[in-house]
Amino acid sequence: MDGFLSIAQMAQHFGVSAHTLRYYERAGLLAPVHRDAGGRRQYAQRDVAWLAFLMRLRAMGVPIRDMRRYAQLRAAGNATLVERLDLLSEHRDAVAARLASLQDNLAALDNKLAWYRDAIAQSVSPPSTSPGADDEQRTLHARLEDPSTD
Repeated sequence: MDGFLSIAQMAQHFGVSAHTLRYYERAGLLAPVHRDAGGRRQYAQRDVAWLAFLMRLRAMGVPIRDMRRYAQLRAAGNATLVERLDLLSEHRDAVAARLASLQDNLAALDNKLAWYRDAIAQSVSPPSTSPGADDEQRTLHARLEDPSTD
């Protein structure tokens, strides 16, 4: 990026509203943004990089209060490196736990989908002319309707 981005360009780049950017500035998440002679915000590359990090934190579910705390620590300089590490480590652990839970849920869903595919494959097999074929179809139908398999 050469030069500066306007608030409209910045909002479009990140898929947020100009209102959100102004809120982030008021909330202390963004340092006061440079302004041109007409008072219009001009976002520099460092602002873009910082907002990209904030948006990533937000996407991970980090609450605004923790984002604000992190921004305050960052603004305070290198004396806060350990505190920033601790804050981000806590959120990393929370993200890892949510990810593990999602993976478990995905595995359960995959198992259920496999069960349904098998049941459907069995139910659409050509009708058998063997004795008891109707009983077999009724049993399969009952299995498909059994709420304990959902």
